[in-house]
Parts: sequence; C-alpha cells; structure tokens
Amino acid sequence: ISAYALGVVVGAPVLAVAGARLRKRAMLIWLMLAFAVFNTLSALAPGYASFTLTRFLSGLPHGAYFGVSALVAASVVPPHKRATAVAWVMMGLTIATTIGVPAASLMSQITGWRSAYLLVGLLSLATAFAVWRKAPPSPADSAASPLRELSALRNRQVWLTLATGAVGFGGFFAVYTYIASTVQTTLGGSETAVAVMLGVAGLGMTVFNLLAGALADRHLNASAFFCLGLGTLLLLLYPTLAASGLWPMALGLFAICVLGGISTVLQIRLMSVAGEAQQLAASLHHAAFNVANAVGPFLAAQVLLAGYGFPASGYVGAGLSAAGLAIYML
Repeated sequence: ISAYALGVVVGAPVLAVAGARLRKRAMLIWLMLAFAVFNTLSALAPGYASFTLTRFLSGLPHGAYFGVSALVAASVVPPHKRATAVAWVMMGLTIATTIGVPAASLMSQITGWRSAYLLVGLLSLATAFAVWRKAPPSPADSAASPLRELSALRNRQVWLTLATGAVGFGGFFAVYTYIASTVQTTLGGSETAVAVMLGVAGLGMTVFNLLAGALADRHLNASAFFCLGLGTLLLLLYPTLAASGLWPMALGLFAICVLGGISTVLQIRLMSVAGEAQQLAASLHHAAFNVANAVGPFLAAQVLLAGYGFPASGYVGAGLSAAGLAIYML
C-alpha cells in the first residue's frame, strides 16, 4: 500500500507535466493502459522486491488519470453543473474502494492473490477501451506545454487548496483506517460487522459526495464549510458513538462521511484558481489526498500508542478537519 501511495504522489505531477501536449482522451487511454500493464506485472512478480516495484509503478498513473478524468467530465457539461460531473467521477473511486476492495480480498482467498491483480489488469484494459469508444474527442491546445503546467507551482491558492485536502481529509482517514480495530477490539464485533461498517462508510461517501457536488454548483465556499465544518463537529461526537455499540458507531460513521464531499469541492476550486495549469493542479489534488491517507492514520496512531482507545481517533480527525478548514479560509 505504501509503495502504491508513493507512486501516486510521484506520478501525479510528473505525468501531468509530461503529458501536457497530449489530447486528454489520448492521455486517459495511455494512463489506463499503463495501469493495466503494471498491475499485470504485479500478478507475475516473482518476489517481494519486484512486487513492491510494480506496486510503485502501478500508482504512477493514478493521480494523473483521475485528475484528467475530472477535467474531461467538467468540460462536457454546462459551467453550473461542473461540480456534479466531477462528483460522479469521484463516486467511481468510492464505489471501487467499497465494492472492489472486499471483492478482490474474497477473490484472493479463493483463487490466490495473483488473480486479483490479473482481474485489475483486465478491468483496466476494458476501461481503456471504454474511454476510446465513449470519451469525447479533446480539442488540441497548441499553447499547452510542460512549462505552462508548472506555473501552477507559483500559485499560492493552488498550494492552499492542496494543503486543505492533505490536512482536512486526513481527518476522515484517521477514523477510516481503524474501523476494523474499533469494531473488533472495542466493540467485540465480528468480521461480518466490519464488512457492514465499511459498506456504511462507502454509502455515506457516495451520498455526501453527490450532495456536496450539487451544493458546490451553487456555492463553492458554502460546500467547503458544509464538509469540513460539519465534519469537524461530527468527528467530535464519533468517539462517544463508537464506544456505545455497533448501531451508534454505524450512525456516527455514516455522518462523518460528510468529509468525503470535500474531494469534489477542492477539485472544482483548483479548476477555478489554477488558470492555464489545469492538468497539473487537478492531478496534484489526488497526490494530496494520498498524503492525507498517510497523515491521518499516523497521527491517530500516536494517540493510540499513548493509551487511548480506537474511538479516540475521532478527536484526531476533528483536529485535522478543523485545521483543513482554517487553511481553506486563508
């Protein structure tokens, strides 16, 4: 997982800049073909070192692919529907995580772990074909260049938006990472209960992502306050709910998924502030969220090591969410 996440962080800016002159549909196809190849190589890896390398390589196309996908989705709808279109792109990632990860885990138990990566490779090929057949042709941009994309790095608002995601969304990961431990260790729940909780989180992410997208189409800043502000308050309540039983925990978990909508909100904000460096900014957004995936669990782990129970991860999450909101307001 760490190798893949590192690949996302490295690959997002590098590939976004390197592919600046490519038409967006062509770039999506090439990125997905690369994803297919590297995941297939993961399935064929003969040892741990080669497997780690292929997982790093598999992560390289991730950020650029989702960033460019968001730009394409936003380009085919009226301006007042951009956030909703991006929300549907992000929902695909949520569904893949909620359904795909458990399905791959089950498949690995039945047919071996290599089969799961082979399946990902096949699905990636199918996705590349679907993009080729269905994605709208992208007009050529004669002014596009790597140098123009790099101008995003001189934009203060781009950095603040990325920092909002890296810190604020870390609040969600601080809790999400320890769902299984909270269910089984704190509440004595079964593996089935863990699966149900993960499903609840997936449902919450889907619902609030679409809701945040609809709100962002009307008022972008209000949607950011909705996700991060309300998320902070709900995270403060989560420890009490998570320690009270499975049903209260499920309710609290669903509620804190309001933070999930911030992904769409920040993607739209980047489109608004990045100027002509759209591709790099959109891709860096997904690198920032992988940073959040590392920061949140790490800080929550420090609280756990200090002797507090797993539900206390909610307090860490609240602090990160509040910090993200503060950064957004700068």
